Amino acid sequence: MSDNAAIYFEPEGYSISGPRLMGRNAAGFSFLNGFIEHGKVDYFAALTTKPDDFQIFKEMIGSRCSEKPLVSIDLENYPDLASVGCLYLPGPGLAESAWKRAKFGERGWSLCGITHTTLSGRAMDAITGLLSAPVQPWDALICTSRAVRDTVRALLEAEAEHLKARLGATRFPLPKLPLIPLGIDASSFFYSEETRKRARAALNIDEDSIVILFTGRLSFHAKAHPAPLYQALEKASGNKKVVLIECGWFANDFIKSAFDEAAQLMAPRIRRIILDGRIAENRQNAWASADIFASLTDNLQETFGITPVEAMATGIPCVVSDWDGYRDTVRHGVDGFRVASFQPYPGFAEGLATRHAIEVDNYDHYCGITSQMIAVDLGETIEALTALIGRPELRKKMGAAGRKRAEEIFDWSKIIQRYQSLWAELTEERRSYPTLPHQTPLKHPWPARMEPFSAFHSYATLQIDETTKVRRNTLIHLEQAENILALKSFSLSNRVLPSSPTLRDFLYKIPPVEIVSVQELIDKTALPINIVISLMMVGLKIGALVVERDPGPAEKI
Repeated sequence: MSDNAAIYFEPEGYSISGPRLMGRNAAGFSFLNGFIEHGKVDYFAALTTKPDDFQIFKEMIGSRCSEKPLVSIDLENYPDLASVGCLYLPGPGLAESAWKRAKFGERGWSLCGITHTTLSGRAMDAITGLLSAPVQPWDALICTSRAVRDTVRALLEAEAEHLKARLGATRFPLPKLPLIPLGIDASSFFYSEETRKRARAALNIDEDSIVILFTGRLSFHAKAHPAPLYQALEKASGNKKVVLIECGWFANDFIKSAFDEAAQLMAPRIRRIILDGRIAENRQNAWASADIFASLTDNLQETFGITPVEAMATGIPCVVSDWDGYRDTVRHGVDGFRVASFQPYPGFAEGLATRHAIEVDNYDHYCGITSQMIAVDLGETIEALTALIGRPELRKKMGAAGRKRAEEIFDWSKIIQRYQSLWAELTEERRSYPTLPHQTPLKHPWPARMEPFSAFHSYATLQIDETTKVRRNTLIHLEQAENILALKSFSLSNRVLPSSPTLRDFLYKIPPVEIVSVQELIDKTALPINIVISLMMVGLKIGALVVERDPGPAEKI
């Protein structure tokens, strides 16, 4: 039973070095490192679509798996995925891969994707597309939180309702929707007291200051509005020296000025340190310096949120909004505090959804406007921060509980086991799933990528089949045919022709003065029909063969 998976590898999806570091990039990078470190497999396989990508895959992995072979699968040997048993996709787009798999047989291998944001039109299309694509029960879409799984189910139910009303559809094979959180390397978030002192010195923070850390994208419209955190810190700080570190990145100067403006108005007594979170040293100094982690995300784009888990691994308590995946990670009153969040009732923003759907509002505007209608409880935030700022023993107790939870639940050593258990389960499901009597092979398993001469069957004057008769063109001898075929304009014919026999050998089988049918050529050469017709079509293309046919009345000259 296979518990391995080939990684669908496009470098951008696993890179954290780009100027726009997004959650999915960080998640992909972390997963790849976790799988290489903790995957109990005999080899690592990658499916790549560009010639240089496998080399990048090898370089990213480095020497960490020197004892295990690396297997390259590209588009030319796509069916080799069957030897691995599963294809892991770093997003929810199972549908396209399911259509591709249909060309080779749906039981060939399983597909396993994962949710990131589900707010964008592209992500929603990928999810709703699962119902009409040949996705099977031996496939899976990993949901990283209960909240995002509820969203996936809501989208699938709405799409099923549409297909039932429009097409009378009643059968909807679905992938599994397992709940597996994102993981971290918990050990990399352990900072000694000496590291803490050096980090604080580097940031000019004294030992008496209480450091609150927010890390992640600094965006009021696509991550978390800073207003409640600024207001709460101003109220909760009392006579304590409080420093707020905002470690992330601003998309542009307008957003940065918006944060500065809000801080000046709402938290004039709070010292702010802004660090570019795309720089590893800055991230380390931020985590090592922090006493409390705070993230009051209020955005529908969020699905899991890895930063509270990183905070727990660091051993600091969390103050987070009771929102999406945060409620699966931070235990209220144990690892920190979750403060209440509020949003309008279902159906409230139908007009906004329509504006986004017809592209009056772009995605950023849609994301931002919806976030303006989401709030967190300011009073609860003040209470939580006041308690943690004023009680070092509570910080220590909650931090220790969080670190234990991060190590036991969210470390990649534990999460990768769950991935591999899932992949093994999908293999067994694929092997044992009953073949129902009415499930006959489809003539066109991927209708939108139909075989071209079926889709465009009415284009030509004549369709070549086994009854077609041809003769050699005596005006072109075999050497001329080879010279023509060697022209640059015929170079693509090399992809059509078999390696053996050569076109010259094939033409030699046709006597110059005889008329033969395709079937006779099949019998004469003992070659399958597809090879004979491929050779014959190239012969016709270069003019070495002529179709023998009786012209119709309108065709006579």
